[in-house]
Amino acid sequence: MECSSCNVKVIFDLLDGVECDWGSHAIIQCQNYEELFSIDSQCPAFSSVIALLKLNPDLLNSAEKSNYLSKSHPC
Repeated sequence: MECSSCNVKVIFDLLDGVECDWGSHAIIQCQNYEELFSIDSQCPAFSSVIALLKLNPDLLNSAEKSNYLSKSHPC
């Protein structure tokens, strides 16, 4: 997958149980840039997986994108 931070194809590391003020998240981390992306819901503490959709349009289908956005934390 291509990273929106470093603009190259990278393998992301999966990290489960990363805490924020609202609970625990599953996140992915770019191995090159070390940017953290929340993959279970939008959270102001991490970058959004929606940013990755611009470079990887097939990453989420419409239902997955809607589900992700519906579980977002308040900004």
